[in-house]
Amino acid sequence: ELPDNLKALFRPMAMMVPDYGLIAEVILFSEGFEEPTTLARKMVQMYKLCSEQLSQQDHYDFGMRAVKSVLVMAGSLKRERVGQSEAQVLLTALRDSNLPKFLTDDAILFRAILSDLFPGVMLEDHDYGSLKAAIETSI
Repeated sequence: ELPDNLKALFRPMAMMVPDYGLIAEVILFSEGFEEPTTLARKMVQMYKLCSEQLSQQDHYDFGMRAVKSVLVMAGSLKRERVGQSEAQVLLTALRDSNLPKFLTDDAILFRAILSDLFPGVMLEDHDYGSLKAAIETSI
């Protein structure tokens, strides 16, 4: 509680929650996506479901910082992978930026959320090639 003489120096102000869907849509447009409305809606829904259903961990981030990093990553993937569909590009960015943070149980639930939001979109697993073979031989 502040003293009255200090309260007089402050002005009241209102704050509101940002519209993640609109921000994601604009960033997807700026990254060159042609159908950003549905992709932005799915992405915002994915973060909402993750924040509600996954366990509460200190290192989980489902805020604007995570949204922005996924969108920038999706834009660079779109420029690299010209022939891939936009849903596959966004799904790859979502998976690659979020999955390493999750615990094992949460990773299973995260994959289920992604498959529900992006039905029929299949992603191939990463090919680690010689790295995987080197790890297996050293173990």
